[in-house]
Amino acid sequence: MLDFQTVAASLVALLLGLTLHEFAHALMGHYLGDTTAQEAGRLSVNPFVHIDPVNTLALPLLLILAGSPIVFAAAKPVPFNPWRLRYGRWGAAMVAAAGPVTNLLLAIIFGLYLRFVPMGPTIGQFFYIIVVTNVSLFVFNLIPFPPLDGSRVLYAAVPIQIREVMDRIESIGFMAIVIFMVAYYYLGIGHLFSVLVFRIVQLIVPVPGF
Repeated sequence: MLDFQTVAASLVALLLGLTLHEFAHALMGHYLGDTTAQEAGRLSVNPFVHIDPVNTLALPLLLILAGSPIVFAAAKPVPFNPWRLRYGRWGAAMVAAAGPVTNLLLAIIFGLYLRFVPMGPTIGQFFYIIVVTNVSLFVFNLIPFPPLDGSRVLYAAVPIQIREVMDRIESIGFMAIVIFMVAYYYLGIGHLFSVLVFRIVQLIVPVPGF
């Protein structure tokens, strides 16, 4: 059974990671010439403009408390207009990649603090949770399955026939996520994901001794 402090720290870390992830999407879109996110009020580090009450808070909390092997969370997607972006499909890929890259940078920054700045066990545990959470967001979002960010990066590089298949998968909306989560759990993708996250965390924080 997880204690309240760990659950609260996990939710705060998740909120931090998701907020800056979505802000990075908006900032990159703005940098590439698309003002859609700014017009929608999403070019902000205020978490309240990015939160989805169910997918950002309620769902992950229930999964954490239930001890689920899968903890899924999402913020409201940042809107963008690919036709306004410079560099065409590659501009859209840059917008997509900005979110996961930001999560990796967050993990590295907090990992460096853990390694080189003396701190108490409570703060150390919180920082470690931030590292693990952001590495998890980085790896998960780069999976090339629609509508995850990795699919939008891949979309820029593949032939039109594959892009059409990806468009059809994304068009089914929530069912695409359900299909992916079933595959994630039953086809061993979850194990590969966990191993990859662990390896990256160990590179960032080799000896997490608080």
